[in-house]
Amino acid sequence: MTGTSESLTNADTDIVAPTRSDDGFLGNRLQVLQPLKGYRAGIDAVLLAASINARKGERVLEAGAGVGVASLCLASRVPGLDVVGLEMQGELVTLARENARRNAMQGRVTFVEGDIGSPVRDLVTMGLEPQSFDHVFANPPYYDPASASASPDAGKAQSHLTLGSDIDDWVRFLCTMAKPKGTVSFIHRADAMGALLSALQGRVGGIEVFPLWPAAGKPASRIILRGIRGSNAPLILRSGLVLHATDGHFSERAEGVLRHAAALRLDQPA
Repeated sequence: MTGTSESLTNADTDIVAPTRSDDGFLGNRLQVLQPLKGYRAGIDAVLLAASINARKGERVLEAGAGVGVASLCLASRVPGLDVVGLEMQGELVTLARENARRNAMQGRVTFVEGDIGSPVRDLVTMGLEPQSFDHVFANPPYYDPASASASPDAGKAQSHLTLGSDIDDWVRFLCTMAKPKGTVSFIHRADAMGALLSALQGRVGGIEVFPLWPAAGKPASRIILRGIRGSNAPLILRSGLVLHATDGHFSERAEGVLRHAAALRLDQPA
C-alpha cells in the first residue's frame, strides 16, 4: 500500500494541515482516500475481499464498509458484481462514494449510510432486502470496550471497538442478509474464533477456518472464517496463509493477493 496526503489550509494561520491520505491498493490499481486520523484500512480488508468466492452477476454486501477498500478490491477483481457497502459513519460513506467514483466503479459499487442494528423495515427502505445477497462479509470491530482502551479519536474508536454491537450482532445481521446457501464471511482476531463459532451455530454450516500466520512457526494473528447459510456440512480447518517469508517480505502467495489482485482460495495449501 502506498500513499500521499491531502491538506486543508487554516484561513487564520495559513498552516497547512493534512486531513486525509491518497493510498494505493492492489499494486496501485486502486487509489483510495482515507482520513489521516481515525480508522484506516490495511491488508485485512484486502485479504478478506480476496477470499470472497463471488462470480459475475451476483450481489454482495459488505457490513461496516469504512471508506470502501474491501468492496472496491472485490469489485476490481470480479467484474460484473453488484456490490453494496453499509457504513454507519457518514463521513466515511462520503469518502467511500468518492473512492468508487475516482476508480470508475460508481455504477457497480454503492455505499449506504446505516447501522447493522437497524430494524429490518429501515434496511428495506435503504434497498437492503433480507436474504437477497449471494455473499455477505465483514471486518468487524476487533475489541470490546470492557477490555480495551478506546482511542481518543471518535471515528477510530467506533471502528475498533464494539460500542454496543458484539459478535452476535454482526453474525445475526450477516445471516439475515444472506440468501439460503449464500456465504457469510468474517476476518477477525484468531482468539475470537470461539465466539464466532458459537454465534454462527445453527445459522451456517460448511464453515471453513483459514488462519493467517504472520510468519512460519508463529501463532496465527487473524482468521478468515466462511460459512454457508443453512448448510449442515462439517467444519473444515484449512492450512491458511503464511504472510511473510524468512526475509521479512511478503510471501509469494501473499504478494499475489495484496499486489496483484489474486483470489485467495481457502482450499489451497499454504
